[in-house]
Amino acid sequence: MTDRHRLRETFEEVPELYDRARPSYPAELFDDLTTLAGLAAGDRILELGPGTGKATVQLAERGFRVVGVELGDGLATVARRKLAAFPEVDIVNVPFERWETDERFDAVVAFTAFHWIDPEVRYEKPAEILREGGALAVVDTSHVLREGGDRFWVEVQDDYEAVAPSPDNRPPPPPDEVPDLTEEIAASGRFRNVAVRRYLWDAPYRADEYIAVLDTYSGHRSMADDERNELYRRIRERIGARTVTKTYLFTMNVAARL
Repeated sequence: MTDRHRLRETFEEVPELYDRARPSYPAELFDDLTTLAGLAAGDRILELGPGTGKATVQLAERGFRVVGVELGDGLATVARRKLAAFPEVDIVNVPFERWETDERFDAVVAFTAFHWIDPEVRYEKPAEILREGGALAVVDTSHVLREGGDRFWVEVQDDYEAVAPSPDNRPPPPPDEVPDLTEEIAASGRFRNVAVRRYLWDAPYRADEYIAVLDTYSGHRSMADDERNELYRRIRERIGARTVTKTYLFTMNVAARL
């Protein structure tokens, strides 16, 4: 099992916490997705790695018919429960790499999940599944630090260095330093990137709320228990009684099949 395969399975350990703690996505993003991908109510969408259905609910509410391919049984169970009111949504519990279909879709979408797909099929398989003129939409989520943003995100690196020293322990980047997928999409030879949209979203967290979010991240869940507990203790103490503000950047790439 590769590190990517091992890490992507850590979300299955805490499906209810994942659903409660993880942020959703801005409504504006789905409005833009509909326009840029040329979609209309009733169109057929394949969602890669829907998790607990954070984005799936918003797709369903816009009248799309959705198939979500989710490798985690617990995550899929939560998603099915949340989407029970939408008969045109089907959550399939199987890794996308092994999933087979004869159906063709109007769009393939992925929300904070595309990087978990095996590179050799990441673009090839969606290209085969899409109808002519279909769109691939990939949304990545990043933690960024606005100019003049909360200094907590700089100071907390000391806690990471104390518990798990690494060159990766550095503050979040400014929003304009987060790359999009234009070059990667072009290199696939299967798609042409037609649009990039970025959305900033500030989320306030008390100490316990932020620890809950951290406990859904693959990197934190893969830490040794004693290291993870010590890190959480330090972070909780650093936050104390205040509220910290985390800025999320959602970057959406919409590509056309060649």
